Amino acid sequence: MPRPATKPEAEKPSLASLRERIDEIDRKILDLLSMRAGIVEQVGQLKHSSGEVVYVPSRERAIYERMIAENPGPLTAEQVKRIFTEIISACRALEHMPRVAFLGPEHTYSHEAARMRFGSSVEFVPESSIAGVFQALDNGRADFGVVPVENSTDGTITLTLDLLIDTSLVIIGEILLPVRHSIGSRDGDAARVRKIVSHQQSLAQCRGYIAANFPGRELEAAASNAFAAKRAAEDPDCAAIASTTALEANGLRVIAENIQDLATNTTRFLVMGKRPSERCGADKTTVLFAVADKVGALHEAISLFARNGINISKIESRPLRSRPWEYIFFVDFSGHRDDPRVRRALKALERKALFLKVLGSYPEGRSASA
Repeated sequence: MPRPATKPEAEKPSLASLRERIDEIDRKILDLLSMRAGIVEQVGQLKHSSGEVVYVPSRERAIYERMIAENPGPLTAEQVKRIFTEIISACRALEHMPRVAFLGPEHTYSHEAARMRFGSSVEFVPESSIAGVFQALDNGRADFGVVPVENSTDGTITLTLDLLIDTSLVIIGEILLPVRHSIGSRDGDAARVRKIVSHQQSLAQCRGYIAANFPGRELEAAASNAFAAKRAAEDPDCAAIASTTALEANGLRVIAENIQDLATNTTRFLVMGKRPSERCGADKTTVLFAVADKVGALHEAISLFARNGINISKIESRPLRSRPWEYIFFVDFSGHRDDPRVRRALKALERKALFLKVLGSYPEGRSASA
């Protein structure tokens, strides 16, 4: 019997034909980006005429979440977010080029956090201190500020909390940045390293790695990891611990990456602004308050949140500078100040506290992938 006819195998596309398809898709993407930018310009005109702010964290958060939810792959959720961060950043600049102050210099983790939140199409304003970031907003040199507030390994940055007490600025967002340390030198030769330079906290966070891989080497603390990278670029026998970006920006070769002792090492940054953030549905609120120095006063204040079904995620105390041995309390909890249950809790707390200050309600941060 004659064999049944077999179907011919489908011809595989050639490299040239695939590139032609990519070029066609790129043209469509460009057309859509131009269309989006044109609509954003119209939005900017409407905002300008009505006095509305250009940067709306809740709106941008909604865009990211929608795109991630609708992502069919193969791009990861984090890759999609980064792409749309830059698209939004470029389009936002058509309305107004925001100035973002951060704890400098460039290529620090604060700079990386600011870029992660605002994208590249902004004017970055490096400041030499956390207080300088607050001052930049106060005197109009910046529209927004990014400051570190706590690290999962080293704890709270008390200077930031102290500055929050008296400022008129508000928290409008938070950034959770995984801290991924790398070590590098001019030639990338680990055997040649005689000295390791980094910020004091980074040296502490990599203590185990250094002991195992560079025993007996001299350690030198620097003002920042970015300064450490510059120092290593000047000395062939010196290595720096910093982000891979900072190392490469200073012409250093990476010896090893992800050398932090704890894989979960994360720094939380606050985004400071002048106008409150709108509700997004996944919000966090930060307040500070003081209570009378009597038995049960703090318990009574904290219990108000539980009565209203509000979860407290963090509580921190700081000395009340004007009254020795008395304290103010910083509290982070779920919800927005405009939520009915949060309004009830804050109104009750205001009656019991010596004073109460709402530092801001803002979209709750989510940790980026490594």
